[in-house]
Amino acid sequence: MADLSGDYEIRRFGAASEGEEGFAEAESWIRAVAFGFHESTRTPEHVARSLETYRVDQRVLTGAYQTRQVAAGSLPADVPVATFGTLRKTLNIGFGRLLETQMVTAVTVRTSHRRRGLLRRMMSEDLELARKDGVAMAALTASEGTIYGRFGFGVASFERTVKVDTSARFSVRHQAVGSVEIADPKVLLDLAPKVFDRVHRLTPGSMGRQEWYRQGASGSLGRDGKEDPAVKVALHYGPDGAVDGYVSYKFLGWDTEPYTVQVMDLVAASNEGYLELWQFLAAIDLVERVTWEEAPLDDPLTWALSDPRCIDSSDSRDMLWLRILDVGKALEARHYPADGRLVLEVHDPLGLAAGTFALDVTGGQAAVVPVPESEAADLALDVAALSSIYLGAVCPVTLVAAGRIRENTKGAAFKAWQMFAVERATHCLTHF
Repeated sequence: MADLSGDYEIRRFGAASEGEEGFAEAESWIRAVAFGFHESTRTPEHVARSLETYRVDQRVLTGAYQTRQVAAGSLPADVPVATFGTLRKTLNIGFGRLLETQMVTAVTVRTSHRRRGLLRRMMSEDLELARKDGVAMAALTASEGTIYGRFGFGVASFERTVKVDTSARFSVRHQAVGSVEIADPKVLLDLAPKVFDRVHRLTPGSMGRQEWYRQGASGSLGRDGKEDPAVKVALHYGPDGAVDGYVSYKFLGWDTEPYTVQVMDLVAASNEGYLELWQFLAAIDLVERVTWEEAPLDDPLTWALSDPRCIDSSDSRDMLWLRILDVGKALEARHYPADGRLVLEVHDPLGLAAGTFALDVTGGQAAVVPVPESEAADLALDVAALSSIYLGAVCPVTLVAAGRIRENTKGAAFKAWQMFAVERATHCLTHF
């Protein structure tokens, strides 16, 4: 690959509102992102509303721009040929602990400018800046599964699409303790972040949400940039009368067979609330199917149904990808349900987290110290594999079998499985 770094410059800037200085630059950036993800050209209103949500999230927008003369008739030089966005939220790393995380999003490279090292340059520079800023973890959700492993990211959670038969077959073995009521969708502008915060603190693998989520769940801002009048909302009230869950959904139309409701967002801070929201969805008149694209793999609904085959799920996939930036800081941030000692030899393609580290856990608390490379490691693995097992959703024993981890001490992978376990199934409801 030829060194063409002199042909491009990398710029980082914030999202600006319409009428502010920098709005034109941010507008060109967001249109480049839309092009990269094969979206229709966004209207000026859509661009303005999207940038307003980005501003609330304090996103940093990064673009690669041509410095040489552009080809006649092609897009002008002020439109980036590659894009990269970041924001910071917290990641639930188990047992109620939250870790500040660099969230990577909006990664695109224009077809005619690929294989120039632009993504590697933007990614490596951004991750290094985040580490210097004290951030120990990065995260992303991937549109392609082959890109991000080479930058040290590993799959750390999964989700699935479900089609639930809500005809007469549907029966949940649960006696309601709360109630569900229809609400004006706009109540979620205020309620959604509050309910989600409770779920976020309870769920390993949960990522803090960006501003768009409350806008989308309430129907205030659809994917097309317009208000979505089809969105309906129901709230779950716990035994104390307080709202502890909600579902945002819409009917897919009379030409859909069977008649189907699509869940846009389902958030419940209690086990009872989760099941009772499903009981509500199944009771909607004339509807015989409910679909949800963000359902957990280890779903309590499956075990609560009298007939688990009401759930048709053939589309499970990776969801959250993690990338440890600082091994000591990330491992010491966790609580561990099993004590023990492991020496980990960590390889890192970007050199940010490489080294040999002793992980000593006593009373659930970890101490991590670098050790000489000459000390024998119990496990040898790359940072992507370490990031995958960090939340307990990926089994180290399986990664040994796959050749992703080398086990030098017999039983070390099983010990790691016990140590990195979390208190409940990992699930992430935040796409970004």
